[in-house]
Amino acid sequence: MLESLLIANRGEIACRIIRTARRLGVRTVAVYSDADANALHVRSADQAVHIGGSAARDSYLVGERIIAAAKEAGAQAIHPGYGFLSENADFAEAVIAAGLIWVGPNPDSIRAMGLKDAAKKLMQDARVPVTPGYLGEDQSLDRLQAEADKIGYPVLIKAVAGGGGKGMRRVERAEDFADALGSCQREASSSFGDDRVLIEKYILSPRHIEVQVFGDSHGNVVHLFERDCSMQRRHQKVIEEAPAPGMGKAARHAVCEAAVKAARAVNYVGAGTVEFIADASQGLEGDRIWFMEMNTRLQVEHPVTEAITGVDLVEWQLRVASGEALPLRQEQIAINGHAIEARLYAEDPAKGFLPSTGKLEVLDFPTNSRVDTGVAAGSTISPYYDPMIAKLICHGHDREDAIALLRADLSYLTVWPVRTNSGFLFRLLGDADFRAARLDTGLIERRGEALLIDPLPGAADLTRALYWFDSDPAADTHLIARGLEGFRLNRAPTMERAVSVNGARVSFAAVDGDPASHFFRHPRDGAALLVFEGATFRISPDRTDGAAGGAAGDGSILAPMPGRVVSVEVSAGEKVSAGQKLLVLEAMKMEQALTAPFDGTVETLNAVAGAQVQVDALLVKVAKE
Repeated sequence: MLESLLIANRGEIACRIIRTARRLGVRTVAVYSDADANALHVRSADQAVHIGGSAARDSYLVGERIIAAAKEAGAQAIHPGYGFLSENADFAEAVIAAGLIWVGPNPDSIRAMGLKDAAKKLMQDARVPVTPGYLGEDQSLDRLQAEADKIGYPVLIKAVAGGGGKGMRRVERAEDFADALGSCQREASSSFGDDRVLIEKYILSPRHIEVQVFGDSHGNVVHLFERDCSMQRRHQKVIEEAPAPGMGKAARHAVCEAAVKAARAVNYVGAGTVEFIADASQGLEGDRIWFMEMNTRLQVEHPVTEAITGVDLVEWQLRVASGEALPLRQEQIAINGHAIEARLYAEDPAKGFLPSTGKLEVLDFPTNSRVDTGVAAGSTISPYYDPMIAKLICHGHDREDAIALLRADLSYLTVWPVRTNSGFLFRLLGDADFRAARLDTGLIERRGEALLIDPLPGAADLTRALYWFDSDPAADTHLIARGLEGFRLNRAPTMERAVSVNGARVSFAAVDGDPASHFFRHPRDGAALLVFEGATFRISPDRTDGAAGGAAGDGSILAPMPGRVVSVEVSAGEKVSAGQKLLVLEAMKMEQALTAPFDGTVETLNAVAGAQVQVDALLVKVAKE
């Protein structure tokens, strides 16, 4: 077994690797940027080394500094986690050339699967079925447009070097192709340093099925069954589960054997995931499941596989990197129960899931889930990295049991003042089609506002946690002993309370013993209430002087997040139509188009392409006609 390990990553995956390493007696070394000087992974490791500025390009993406940090700390090996340099073959080679152990697949395997077009050609040669599409070298707009027209719409544009849902665009009509391609290429260049794309036929009833594979240096390759990752928003997974609902024995055998065949085709060593797309219009059948890509690293959703197999995949990674054979043979690996993972993000569903940054003044996780996180109360969500706060994983006897456990835990989750997608997750898990396993990657989009936008808080929402007000001697509180009309929770309210703070009077209700909702008062604004319903966050009343990412009644459009202006599509004095794109903003490697709220004229234009802007900065003001 290795004696010391540097984790070339941050956040929850760094903390998760540290936990297993500590259990195995392996000394751990963390690396950190300026923004992460006080991060949880830094405090959790045995040693930490500073590697540069806050932006990933100045720290976590600088391989030379990471290798230097490993040598400085006397680390024996480097574990890349996922993201950043985890699938960078040049970095893997540099680690090995420096005399260090690379906890991952061979550089040649990374290269073989790292580019989606080359990987698909390789799979075709290995007789693994792949989706129809264009994988050519000609990247001109004319050629790409022609290929998309030939395939037939809808099509999916995907970055060749992509991953994590970035650099992907679905195109419904030929006339939308050029704009979608440009946006995809910019995002791919920013995220991966490579703007090349491929085009695939978009499957209209798709399910995203992936298989966990593992190989060692002794020629052994096994699978650890499949996961279903069909619950996606903008191609980003939000709910993952294992095994895949509705997967029969024949289909499971077909897809798992195809995954093992794919791994063997590149002499795979270590943990990897082979991703497939399935046409679910007639259920899951082995002859309607096609190879998409292979991720040559540990996946974000690996905990659900660990839950149903009882295997610690990080331990396997460390053992294989140490030269050991796989601990189990294929026939010794079995499925036990069902597991579901929910990704908790710092983002605002009411504003198009835009990232939310700031200090986590309150962070209270449930105690029944496995929680993989890289933050704690007092940590700061910065604009520099992926906005994931944590992963909540529940393991049950069956799927229904796992769903119930996860929903219950979400109802106890408390995060403040950073906005999260927790209420969205709570409602998604309760959706009738999700509960019945009528799944495909378009379910979230079809539900629209029913899942994405939190309803305005009413008296029924302002419940529980009265001690926050009671503990504030400055708050003028009194009880009102009366019923409450239209109360939506199962039991009647035991009381309603009115509160006067800073001259503003608000009311709320309390329900004995009901954990579904509770409230907190915003300490900097007594007139506002922070509301949790199914673990969601809201402040009421909403602002009326502008709308982040949208527009107030006067047409003021504010920056929804700190970020960089990618492009400005209009000029001062120009007439615009409702819904017309005004500018594109980028933050956390994601682009957000800001549009005109109504027909009018651009009265004020403060945005300049390439400029950095702060949250709530006035970018554009449209005067209504």
